[in-house]
Amino acid sequence: MRISKSQYLFIITAVLAVYYLAVGIYMNHLGYYNQESIFYIEKTKIIFEGLGNRIKVMGLTSPLLPFYCSIIFSSISTFLAPVIASALGTAALFYILASTLRTRIPNDDFYFYLLIVLFFLHPGLLYVATSGKAIYLVLISFFLFFFNLLKFYRSNTTFHVSLASIALVTLIFCDYKFVWLCLFFIPLVLAITLQSLNLGEKESIFRLFLSFNSPSLRRKLVSKTFAIYIILFILPIASIICYKLLNLTHASDLNYFIESPYATWNVLVDKLNYDITTAATNYQLPELSVLVSVRVVYFCPLILVAIYLFRESTYQALTILSPFAFIEFLHIKYDKLYITYEYYLIFLVLSLLCLTFKALVVKNQKVFKIIVSVAVLAQLYTGYAFLKGSFIHDEKAFITTLFSGKHNMDQAEIMDMAGYINTLPKSSHVLMDDAVAYPVAAFTNDIRKLTLPYQDLFLSAIETPYRYDDYILIATAKNPFTGYTQLNNKYIPAIRIVNSGINYRRVHESDNWVLYKIISIQ
Repeated sequence: MRISKSQYLFIITAVLAVYYLAVGIYMNHLGYYNQESIFYIEKTKIIFEGLGNRIKVMGLTSPLLPFYCSIIFSSISTFLAPVIASALGTAALFYILASTLRTRIPNDDFYFYLLIVLFFLHPGLLYVATSGKAIYLVLISFFLFFFNLLKFYRSNTTFHVSLASIALVTLIFCDYKFVWLCLFFIPLVLAITLQSLNLGEKESIFRLFLSFNSPSLRRKLVSKTFAIYIILFILPIASIICYKLLNLTHASDLNYFIESPYATWNVLVDKLNYDITTAATNYQLPELSVLVSVRVVYFCPLILVAIYLFRESTYQALTILSPFAFIEFLHIKYDKLYITYEYYLIFLVLSLLCLTFKALVVKNQKVFKIIVSVAVLAQLYTGYAFLKGSFIHDEKAFITTLFSGKHNMDQAEIMDMAGYINTLPKSSHVLMDDAVAYPVAAFTNDIRKLTLPYQDLFLSAIETPYRYDDYILIATAKNPFTGYTQLNNKYIPAIRIVNSGINYRRVHESDNWVLYKIISIQ
């Protein structure tokens, strides 16, 4: 019995998913965790095991879609849920790309095999699939957004703009920074509308001149431009407004989901990454705005091939170039943050999409395939080099742990403190601020032992901890997050003055954390 192409693709996807799961579990056993996956683990524990009102945690934890995807697999294993989600999600990304490729290039398996090589060997895609981060959702949404835009360019059917709008919504709810991508499509919509008009002139500037000098064409241009704006942007705008109102209702802050360390993991982690790098003795120059796009080309030389394929169509070429403007904008707006790995990977996905649409238009396929092969081989190296030389600690730690096979000690201190809390009597209660101590909470076996900010009694517990808790977890002066919590080294001296009849004894400590036992001396 002969296996069909669709069955063959499904088998490869299944093998890829198993491969990703094996590597992800291996990395987990080596002790590799990143801050994003730990954050999801802690919030998942609160939802399923915590005490008190958990609706706010369930509805306002951000990014929303990655968190929910992680929750789905928490019944299998709370600690492996983010890894399982990223492994299966990256396999799904491969399936979407490969099935699209097979549909548009049905009689040439060369590009399909290149895709397989990339997904099996590219260190960046391996990082996406096995780290437990939600980059896979960003890449899937990004692909679907541009895929439907390119389909609209060919078919001139607004249905594809509607699908692109839905993909844009999911992209924003995977990473809110992608809302700024809309800025670069506002002027582009006019070029798209001009191209869709039935005019003999090909150059955009002359098409615009003809349209404005003809009343009927001018009305058609304005109405069609406005219609595309509505279809493309109304759903993202409405979704963001609704979510901001939800935050205002339940957290009294429109931007709670992007500004509060209780809602999202990257508020403090991004700042920490920047502070650590700039304060390091082997200080590296931060990314320069002029060089960000150059770094993209170095990371993904295949993007030059993609731009070349669309060189004859100005508005399509501008569409391909819009992500360059987007990351340059991010670098300027968020000047205290580094461009993370996912923003480079979107260009790899975009390049593969462009190959899918335009590879067959090249007449000299033999030379073209050699160029593409060289670019893919170069990307296998640059994918490793970018992780190895990353400014982001979690990215560098991943590739170091993967290739060295040595146990990662980044969470050793956290696990040690959580391990001690796990040995406390079951009836004990520990006051803890998970704005900064969420890794400790994540590795605590019984989260019901913890008094956390999502609970109504937390503020009362801070004022009179001896009434509610037996222990207090304090961030030391050495802790980089000590300025972002009340439970720091200044808390105990202050609370001793207020509650003179209570004493606090250190029972377990490390460089960044101290656990105090509350002792009544009255």
